[in-house]
Amino acid sequence: MSTVVLCQSTNCPHGNPPSRLECPTCNKLGIRGSFFCGQECFKAGCESYGTYNPFASYRYTGSMRPLYPLSPKRAVPAHIPRPDHAMNEDGVPLGEIRRSGQPPRILNAEEIKKMRHVCKLGREILDAAASQIRPGITTDALDAIVHEETIARNAYPSPLNYRNFPKSVCTSVNEVICHGIPDQRKLVEGDIINIDVSLYYDGFHGDLNATYPVGEIDEASKKLIRTTRQCLDDSIKICKPGALFRDIGKVIEPVARANGCSVVRAYTGHGINDLFHTAPNIPHYSKNKAVGTMKPGMVFTIEPMINLGSWDLVHWDDSWTATTIDGKRSAQFEETLLITETGVEVLTAGQGTDL
Repeated sequence: MSTVVLCQSTNCPHGNPPSRLECPTCNKLGIRGSFFCGQECFKAGCESYGTYNPFASYRYTGSMRPLYPLSPKRAVPAHIPRPDHAMNEDGVPLGEIRRSGQPPRILNAEEIKKMRHVCKLGREILDAAASQIRPGITTDALDAIVHEETIARNAYPSPLNYRNFPKSVCTSVNEVICHGIPDQRKLVEGDIINIDVSLYYDGFHGDLNATYPVGEIDEASKKLIRTTRQCLDDSIKICKPGALFRDIGKVIEPVARANGCSVVRAYTGHGINDLFHTAPNIPHYSKNKAVGTMKPGMVFTIEPMINLGSWDLVHWDDSWTATTIDGKRSAQFEETLLITETGVEVLTAGQGTDL
């Protein structure tokens, strides 16, 4: 008995019915399941017209589809210092592995100065990319902007080759929770997009992200974005010497639930310094078992991912892209924070986010 394959067009006007019109180029490439219900959808989504869905038989939970081919890996000038994963063929961050299990680092004054600078650069880069968000621009074009803005500052885009991630930024659209790979899909009116910028400069990483509307968006998406920002802002307010990392989730989840949303559990905030990801581990949900107390000189991220539906997720076959299990939308905001002697400093603060 043959498997029923639905129309693979991302904007099928017929509701993605069972389909038999197969793309011949995809078939030759060994890409199975690339079927369309008619010529209109075929022309919109077939490899013969320049792009294709590499995982056509995957059971997607929402409307998003990957749109390949990916552009070639972007070059970083040789004079720009690199983190260890950038120099390993398999992208493994050896420093993170060596320091696994150690307590959070306390940075000295010189290290804090470097963290302030790299985080300031990160904010500039994110703002530059965000200014170009509009219907019709591809996520690959946004990746190019982030890449060029990063190397223009003599910094290295931290995601590039991190555990073999192929791009310089993560772009997560609509039901994509995190780690979306920039590709050939054009943003359309009504989308929401998260841009997650990370960079490495003078031996230290900075990390931040934000979710933006593409043109006019629906009320549910507006509420989701507002709720997610509030989750982050309220959690930052409790950060100070002596505060418990586990209490961050205790602040975030009630805000999400009060607004009819849920908190993703699979991904967390993290320590960041000369390592991209390190201790402490910071869950965003209530009743978590995070270990540790905040101390002056610690630097870490809080980055809640908030969903309109279930908190659960699935991954596409690219092993990176995480989407909501029910296809409903997700939003995220992230800041890099420094615990000071008297409270907290938002190192990646933009306009309106400094506490």
